[in-house]
Amino acid sequence: MIDTKDFSFFENQNSFDFKGFLIKTASYWKWFLVSWIIAFTIAYQTNVRKEKIYSMETTISVKEESNPFFTSNTSLVFNWGGTSDQVQTIASTLKSRSHNELVVERLSYYIDYLKQGKYNFVDAYGEVPFYVTIDKREGQLAGIPLKIKFITENIYEITVEFESDSASLIHYSDNNITTTSVPKNTKKIYRYHVGEHVVLPFLNWQLEINDSPGIYKGNEYYVRFNGFDGVVGGYQGINVDTDAKGSSILKLSLQGTNKARMVKYLNTTVQVLKDNQLAAKNQFATNTINFIDSTMAAMSDSLKKTGGEMKAFVKDKNIQQIEEGGAMLTGKLFEFDAARDEVTRKIAYYDNLKKYLKNSVDYSKLPAPAVANIDDPNIVVNVSKLISLSIERSQKQYAVKSEKIYKDFDSKMTAVKNVLLVNIETSKEGLLYDLNMINANISKAQGDIKKMPEDKQELIKIQRKYELSNNIYNTFMEKKSEANIVKASNVSDIHFIDPAKDVGGGLVWPKTGVNYVMALFLGFLFPLLFVFGIFFINNSIQNTDDIAKLTSLPLIGVIGKKHNDSNLSVFEKPKSALSESFRAIRSSLQFLYKKQHVDGAKTLMLTSSISGEGKTFCSINIATVFALSEKKTLIIGLDLRKPRIFEDFNISNEVGVVNYIMGDRSLKQITQKTHIPHLDVILWLVPPNPAEMIMSDGMHDLLTSLKQQYDYIILDTPPVGLVSDALELANYADVTLYVVRQNFTKKDMISLLNNRLERGELDNVSIILNGFESKAKYGYGYGYNYGYGYGYGAYSAGYHEDDKPKSIFTRIYKAFFKKKKHNRD
Repeated sequence: MIDTKDFSFFENQNSFDFKGFLIKTASYWKWFLVSWIIAFTIAYQTNVRKEKIYSMETTISVKEESNPFFTSNTSLVFNWGGTSDQVQTIASTLKSRSHNELVVERLSYYIDYLKQGKYNFVDAYGEVPFYVTIDKREGQLAGIPLKIKFITENIYEITVEFESDSASLIHYSDNNITTTSVPKNTKKIYRYHVGEHVVLPFLNWQLEINDSPGIYKGNEYYVRFNGFDGVVGGYQGINVDTDAKGSSILKLSLQGTNKARMVKYLNTTVQVLKDNQLAAKNQFATNTINFIDSTMAAMSDSLKKTGGEMKAFVKDKNIQQIEEGGAMLTGKLFEFDAARDEVTRKIAYYDNLKKYLKNSVDYSKLPAPAVANIDDPNIVVNVSKLISLSIERSQKQYAVKSEKIYKDFDSKMTAVKNVLLVNIETSKEGLLYDLNMINANISKAQGDIKKMPEDKQELIKIQRKYELSNNIYNTFMEKKSEANIVKASNVSDIHFIDPAKDVGGGLVWPKTGVNYVMALFLGFLFPLLFVFGIFFINNSIQNTDDIAKLTSLPLIGVIGKKHNDSNLSVFEKPKSALSESFRAIRSSLQFLYKKQHVDGAKTLMLTSSISGEGKTFCSINIATVFALSEKKTLIIGLDLRKPRIFEDFNISNEVGVVNYIMGDRSLKQITQKTHIPHLDVILWLVPPNPAEMIMSDGMHDLLTSLKQQYDYIILDTPPVGLVSDALELANYADVTLYVVRQNFTKKDMISLLNNRLERGELDNVSIILNGFESKAKYGYGYGYNYGYGYGYGAYSAGYHEDDKPKSIFTRIYKAFFKKKKHNRD
């Protein structure tokens, strides 16, 4: 069977005293004040010390731009890809290492320009009046700020401090790191003219002044060289988001401490992207132009050679006489030669293209089929597609780390390549047939020419060579001009919608107002949670309602909290509220004695659950109120293990009850007078067997004799929760007062008291609530040697003497310079 007392804790916790919680919370107002001071101090320091973080952004659009010079008659075909493919590619490219390396390199953002702020270095990019140009092949001091001070407008000083005997150097030509020896723990100062080439073991630069530097004489700045890869890695964190309003719109944003630096970077990263994209878009035309240039160089030499032969032949000859006759035959032969050259060039292009496709993996440099006058749409479209796929794969190599994407590209390019190879074989078959037909016509024409005079044959031979070379040269010139026009008319598919610009604002952190609001909230929350935790886990008696819920025993009185060191509160301040509470208890006791028909001497026993609940304090002051009413009163200190009453009355503790029981002293010899009229004290010396002493006949005889001499006998006994001595003494008491103390006595102790009552171990028990404060805080210290004390609080009135708590300075003084009296049980 389960004992219901096992659930007593949970039952007590379920009854949440919200009003009590608010009162307790308000009593900790000092904690809240300190918490707010700390929170607002942290918020203020954060606002003024931390560098401000700003956010800058730019918006671009991706739109496939058609070249206005592409017509049905244009023989060059170019392709960049669909818009949807571009957006994802561009977003990946903007975050890629290769792209950001180009931007950082163009802007030299591995060089920091700094100023000394109030608490730390501040990025002064865009504010310093100078810039430095470095020799990238030479090492630059890594990570250590170089102080620049302008002595005049044209003279500056470099100051550097070395903490160790070596320094790291960065070579930006290959981003290699080396070390060099430097003087340890020394400050070096160097002076140079503006524009002078600085050559030092750890520095190699040339400082120049900006166009509009402003006033900078006497100002101090700092320059710091950072690792290239680290800077690039930082800018790879650029945010690239697709605008929800349009799939082809991208928003780029950066966060940092210097708005000018971020604006420059955002606009430059877009410009670099535009330049690269346009270069890739023009790659087809560029390849064509390069191929034509190399071919035209050879054609130019051939033309010169043929022209020389023509001049040599006509020298000293009548050219008109030689040219007479055979004009029609010569014209046909020229046409056949041009047709054969065109077919031959097409076949040669197909052979080279086939060889290139089989032996190469980079197809980005393929020349356009138009260079060979090939207009087969299958060939033209597939070559263009293969170049585009090759360029796109190369771009994604640094932006995407997915092997699957590379395999997809390889699969697409392989498919296009296989189709091209089939198209090449098909086209070549037709061209070879055409070539055989042309060769047959040329052979027939040449047979007719052989019938002509030799001079005529030689002239036709030279003219054929010249016309053929000239025809090829003019064709290539036409194709090159067409390619240049297309290249010049191409525009990037990337456009600025809203370039990055500092228009004020953009602050991301710290948010000054938000920080102060957070300080207000957290400064309130932390102490509130702490108070709530104390309130929730506290299982001690808090007020009279707690006592009423836990036991049916009557509450005979409530004693407030005292604020002096002495336990003689009633005697020292008889008109205080604290004294009135003890007088109220005296009246209640007299009613109890009358109700129980107790005549003659009255015996009162005071006990508690554990030590420290104020049992001795209550015993002394209850005895005092009886004595002050001119009743002969006696206190017997029966706290057998911790007797301390002698300290409060400043009397000797050499004799006591033990001496009487053992027959060493008489009753008169163990009874000691106090400075309080009508109040005597009998002490208890600690014997080896206190329980046996209490149960002895000598104890019974002692109390019998004392009842004949005194009106009231107060028994100050040990706590019943610790020892059984008080239970033995209960037989001698007419009334038992059980002392509980606010914020000290545990609720479970009341359950133990109830159990003792049920077993008949105690009788005629009433309760005193001690150390009560209506606004007492959980865990409040009770201010004397043993960590507790008492006061009035709830029962003060205008006619009572003040019993105000001592100031904190007084308490500190007494703690360090005075010995406190012991007033514990």
